Amino acid sequence: MPGLRSARSVAANRAWRTAFLVLLTAGVVGSAVWLVFLSPVLGVRDIRVTGNFDVSAAQIRQTAGVVDGTPLATVDAAAVEGRIRGIRRIESAEVSRNWPGTLVIEVVEREPVAAVQVGDKSALMDRHGVVVEVRETAPPALPVLRLDRPGPGDPATAAALAVIDALPEELAPRVAEVHAPSAETVTLRLKDGRTVMWGGRDRPADKARILVTLLQRPADTYDVSSPDVVTLD
Repeated sequence: MPGLRSARSVAANRAWRTAFLVLLTAGVVGSAVWLVFLSPVLGVRDIRVTGNFDVSAAQIRQTAGVVDGTPLATVDAAAVEGRIRGIRRIESAEVSRNWPGTLVIEVVEREPVAAVQVGDKSALMDRHGVVVEVRETAPPALPVLRLDRPGPGDPATAAALAVIDALPEELAPRVAEVHAPSAETVTLRLKDGRTVMWGGRDRPADKARILVTLLQRPADTYDVSSPDVVTLD
């Protein structure tokens, strides 16, 4: 029967076309997978480092541990970031991909904000209480911390550093020392010898604003630990 044979032929052609399309699609997908995940065609050809000033790009690239030609898609960004954060001077790192072959590493370096005397050396601390480096003498622009147990986990250290961070630009360069026996008893010694009883880390903006005004009046000691009731002595 001609009609039946024609219908069977059409069905067979459709089956072959479907099978062909399936094979073609599988081939394209397989090629794409090979190209992206296995082939060096889309491999790492350049590692771009941004945000670094004191740490060299060469050191960051070496610490990243990414071999040239590694497929960009297979680079473990979290692992690379973790290795780079192992550099003492690096506070944070973020890794991203810029196709077809560039790995971008953006870092934030730790900035020393204060110094702690350790024996006959000066340890420079960042805002988190991490020692960035150790020098023979501290830079004169950095205030010296007087602490019982300096370190990232010490509440008094955290309070002292928070106070330093809260100081306005016109006041920060005038501070010579920050003494913190506890987190609630922070005291500043200015370079002209005057003393500021700061107290805890609460209401830093109010304390700073009031202190800038008070320092225009002569006194040896300024107590802004309670901003609502300030005293001069």
